[in-house]
Amino acid sequence: MIIGDRFTGMANVLDWALEHDAVVVSLDYRLAPEHPAPAPVEDACAGFVWTAAHAAELGIDPERILLAGTSAGGGLAAGVALLARDRKGPQALAQLLMSPMLDDRDETVSMRQYSGTGSWSRESNTTGWTALLGASRGTEAVSAYSAPARAEDLSGLPPAFIDVGSAEVFRDEDVAYASGLWAAGVQVELHVWAGGFHIFDGAAPSAALSTAALAARTAWVRRTLGA
Repeated sequence: MIIGDRFTGMANVLDWALEHDAVVVSLDYRLAPEHPAPAPVEDACAGFVWTAAHAAELGIDPERILLAGTSAGGGLAAGVALLARDRKGPQALAQLLMSPMLDDRDETVSMRQYSGTGSWSRESNTTGWTALLGASRGTEAVSAYSAPARAEDLSGLPPAFIDVGSAEVFRDEDVAYASGLWAAGVQVELHVWAGGFHIFDGAAPSAALSTAALAARTAWVRRTLGA
C-alpha cells in the first residue's frame, strides 16, 4: 500500500502475455499515507472499469479479463472483484492473488509468528495498514473493499488462484480467504509453499521452490485462459 509502481513484479505477467497473445493493463494507484483508503482500491477499480469499457479498441476480449496482483496488489485485486460485484460492474474471468494482503486486524497465528523477521514482518504490515487506514485500522469502521478478509459475503465472485508462503505473515489470512470462497461456492486453487517467505520467488527466482510456484501459476493461467 505504500511502495511500488506499475512496473513492479511485471516479468512473469509479461511472459504470460506473450504466451497467450494477451494485453496487459498495469495500473498505477495512489499510495498511502498521502492517499489513504479508499483511494488505492478505487483507483484499481476505475482502471478495471475503464479497461472493460475500452476492451474493443485495446484488442481485449471483455469476457476474458483476469485480475491479478501480488501482496498489496493481490489485496487490491480481491477488493476490485468485490467492488465490481456489488456495483454491478464488469465481471472478471478470474482472480490471481499472489500472497495477497487482506486483513488489517493483526490477529492470526502467522502474524504473531513472523514478528521482527522476514521480508515483510508483522511490524512492516502494521506500518502498511496504518498508512492506509489511519486510526480506523483494526476497528469495525474498515471497509471490506480495502481489507477483503472482512467481507461477510464472498458469493458470486470470480474463481481464484491463491498462493502464499508458509513462513510469512499473510499465510493464515490467505488460507482463511480461500476457505471463505469455497464456503460461498467459489472455485479456488490454493497453494501454501513450504518454507516460502513473502515474495520468495522474486528474491530467489531460480530456487526450486520458486520455479515450482511459478509453474503452478503458469499452469493455472494456461487453463483459465483456455490455451
